[in-house]
Amino acid sequence: MISRYSRKELTNIWSEENKYKIWLDVEIAAAEAMEKLGHIPRGVSSAVKKKAKINVKRIHQIESQVKHDVIAFLTSVTEKAGIKARYLHQGMTSSDVLDTSFNIQMVQSGNIILKDLDLLLKVLKKQAKKYKFTPCMCRSHGIHAEPITFGLKLASFYEEFKRNRKRLVDAIDEVSTCAISGAVGTFANINPNVEKHVAKKLGLKVEPISTQVIPRDRHAFYFSILGIIAGSVERVATEIRHLQRSEVYELQEFFSKKQKGSSAMPHKKNPILSENLTGLSRMVRSTVIPALENIALWHERDISHSSVERNIGPDANITIDFALVRLSNLVKNSPFLLLGNTAPHLQIELLNQMQSTPFVLLDTFKLYIDIANKELKDLVKRVDLFCINFNEAKAISGMDGLDLTSMSRKILDLGPKSLIIKDGENGSHYFDSKNHF
Repeated sequence: MISRYSRKELTNIWSEENKYKIWLDVEIAAAEAMEKLGHIPRGVSSAVKKKAKINVKRIHQIESQVKHDVIAFLTSVTEKAGIKARYLHQGMTSSDVLDTSFNIQMVQSGNIILKDLDLLLKVLKKQAKKYKFTPCMCRSHGIHAEPITFGLKLASFYEEFKRNRKRLVDAIDEVSTCAISGAVGTFANINPNVEKHVAKKLGLKVEPISTQVIPRDRHAFYFSILGIIAGSVERVATEIRHLQRSEVYELQEFFSKKQKGSSAMPHKKNPILSENLTGLSRMVRSTVIPALENIALWHERDISHSSVERNIGPDANITIDFALVRLSNLVKNSPFLLLGNTAPHLQIELLNQMQSTPFVLLDTFKLYIDIANKELKDLVKRVDLFCINFNEAKAISGMDGLDLTSMSRKILDLGPKSLIIKDGENGSHYFDSKNHF
């Protein structure tokens, strides 16, 4: 996954360095069991543990010659650990190392994603309580239906992500298996107690019946759950995107002080984070079908799944981790409150509910100037920044608009600390008690 959409915690898990470290852990754990059973000389595991070093560049050099990644890894380990390392891997097949290690990487990733979900649940719960009495319009088929509260909308997201957390716990358990069963999974050349020892040592369960690989229905379940979580992320993102549309404008993503919206249209404040989350969700869901298709391998195994998993393993986990953290930050408290196109008396109720008032931005449209003028003027007294278009400015000020400065002064006399008048092709004008630009 590209660094733009990655967090270090997950990229470290899917690094080559960590992958080979896990391979070494598996080989050492297997060697410990073989020593106890008397299958290899004593001291092999301790010697390898002490002397072996992961050298990614050297492993790749060897692989370029032998065309086999596990053989290249074992050769590199032997170069550092010495002659005793030749006893590693006895009776094992490459998939014993690859599949057990791949599962460990998914468990490591899944546990971090669980923490991401816990953070998001905490944020959603806090915001749902904060806005439990904040009225907003409910929609079905995209059309106004009945009033609800914004807190109820957030509570719906909260419950959905609670279900997602439970699903992920189940998915992590599903892939927490270990297979050290040798060629085609028959234990013909390795004792089953080796597998039991490795599983216990690495915090896994024994795979009940493996072929030469761990069955891929387990992995398909895990990636499917990541896809469902991605769908929930997109549901929240889509709601934010819709409610920020100019025609609706009931809420807005936080827009930082020096942030820019467009290289061509300086007035633009776009829902870029929500749009980004929508795209990332598509990427995660795109990994589900390949994971499902990996279930049907030929006979006891083939490696058609390998190239797929080398891509979707890191990409799906890294992307959903990044998306969940970004969504949590998006839903957190913003340092300002946007009062969008809602009836002024409802906006006043919202301000009355708030224990502390952040920077308050008000955007309105001409309907409320005509039908709720008194309530609107009461509301304007309590805002930090009032945004209106040129025609609305004329209506509120009662002036013809020929003198923008005089018109702005009359509006500022109503109480807002600052004012933006949007004037179409002429751009936008900012006014406060001292400035105009």
